[in-house]
Amino acid sequence: MSIAEAYNNWANTYNEVPNKTRDLEARAIRKSLENGGFEHSLELGCGTGKNTFWLAEHSKNLTALDFSEKMLEKAKQLDPENKINFQQTDLNKTWPVPGENFDLISCSLVLEHIKNLDFIFAEANRTLKKNGSFYLCELHPFKQYLGSKARFETKDGTKELEVYLHHVSDYIGAAEKSGFRLKKINEWFDKDQKEIPRLISFIFKK
Repeated sequence: MSIAEAYNNWANTYNEVPNKTRDLEARAIRKSLENGGFEHSLELGCGTGKNTFWLAEHSKNLTALDFSEKMLEKAKQLDPENKINFQQTDLNKTWPVPGENFDLISCSLVLEHIKNLDFIFAEANRTLKKNGSFYLCELHPFKQYLGSKARFETKDGTKELEVYLHHVSDYIGAAEKSGFRLKKINEWFDKDQKEIPRLISFIFKK
């Protein structure tokens, strides 16, 4: 099953079923970008819009891309005035947006489904303005080492999605290769900071 097909199947229950990773990431992005006011923003992997409408409140213009047609349908239902530019897109191919156009790119819980990080960072560099920010937040590789991955329940049982393991050094190395500098790195815990962190976030600057 492709990633797009998997998320199409997940779309109907994605917002309703409790999900610690999704809900913690929603807090992480709001904390990380709470002081930002952005002219043009680009969201990679917007899904059903868990962060999209918060980003729209902090941006004059927002473009939101996602693999999944069904996820986008859910998100669009929350945007009756069509203020957000939603586009179905394979992020592994050249993004359908102009170069040097955005001052923020956000990417949340997406890159575990992307094998080639170099391409993502190269496209981010192409589409960001000078001094633009690239925020990304992913399942912490420590969690992946223990077998955690994106999964959801269906009437036929648990469906696990295809994922790729990226080490912390992989993110930083791919970013540096495309000319980014690391501005901030943070780890996000469920509750007890003596436990393994669930998420890791980065803010890179072009």
